[in-house]
Amino acid sequence: MTDPSIDPRTAWRTELPVLMGSRVTLREPRSQDVASLSMLFRAGEAGLFGVDEPLNDFSVLQYIERALAERVAGRGFTYAVTLTTRRELVGLVQVRQLDLSFEAAEWTALLAPEVRGTGVFLEVARLAGSVAFDAVGVHRLEARVLLHNGRANGALRKLGAVQEGLLRRAHRQEGRYFDQVLWSILREDWDGHWPSATDRVH
Repeated sequence: MTDPSIDPRTAWRTELPVLMGSRVTLREPRSQDVASLSMLFRAGEAGLFGVDEPLNDFSVLQYIERALAERVAGRGFTYAVTLTTRRELVGLVQVRQLDLSFEAAEWTALLAPEVRGTGVFLEVARLAGSVAFDAVGVHRLEARVLLHNGRANGALRKLGAVQEGLLRRAHRQEGRYFDQVLWSILREDWDGHWPSATDRVH
């Protein structure tokens, strides 16, 4: 039974719900994930998640603790992505506020190379996006993606996001600067595309 004294708009700050899809399960990262997250960050872009170099167990553990603290403070939430069948950690998705009211937010996702292009991203995005729009009350969700990442840009288009512009030389990676594409999706866009993930909360 739901506690009537708990505001449903802030319940996620007390406990982040576990979300289950057909292929993936989303849950909050925990200290036991350090080794798996280290491998994931080495295969992707740790800097997008604010993980300090050099990348080691301590810096990854700090990231996990920071993600928990940001959720409790109501500044954002982070999900570890695991394969439902094997419980293997294959990704990470975070949503962080862009304004004090949390009506505008930015999300970032990172998937292991072996699940990219398999449709996993769309399922992850639908689950995490439903938490942002339904549980948190986000009105506008933004994403910044490297211009040359055709797969990620195509996935956001399939999700129903709108390309708003080009951010010139906005991302630094390995000493070089790259262009990023700015995408957005509004609550009314989302409601028209996807059903709520409430029935997948456990």
